[in-house]
Amino acid sequence: MTPVTTPAEAEKTLADLAALIEKMSGIVEQETALVRAGQLRGASALAQAKAELAGQIYVASERLRANAAFLRKAAPAHCVALVKVQDGFCAMLKKNMVVLATAHSVSEGIMRRLSSDLTRKASPQVYGASGRAAAPNPRQGRPLAVSRSL
Repeated sequence: MTPVTTPAEAEKTLADLAALIEKMSGIVEQETALVRAGQLRGASALAQAKAELAGQIYVASERLRANAAFLRKAAPAHCVALVKVQDGFCAMLKKNMVVLATAHSVSEGIMRRLSSDLTRKASPQVYGASGRAAAPNPRQGRPLAVSRSL
């Protein structure tokens, strides 16, 4: 990792990181829109691009962390601008996490309901000693096979 030694290089380093975060923001916004629309295949297709950008952001942020004191002195305006970009990105990530958590919860509910229905249909419909229908035995349930590929 090369040290930042000039004010021009400091401005470029900060601008490059801000540009990477903006690119990642675009991909995350696109993923959020696709998940909201129920297009999970399209959203999962963005994983490779997100992983590559995350690696680039990590490398750039490590360089920024190593040269933080000089960058604050050499380009304070660019540092403030980068903080604003990061704050916007964090807000967008929170929205993305809510959408992903909602999709996960909905799909988990569907799978639980499906498993419960299959177990109920597989067990015999008999009455218990109290005269009420007996609850299905969970041990008699059939396994539920799920394909992980979208």
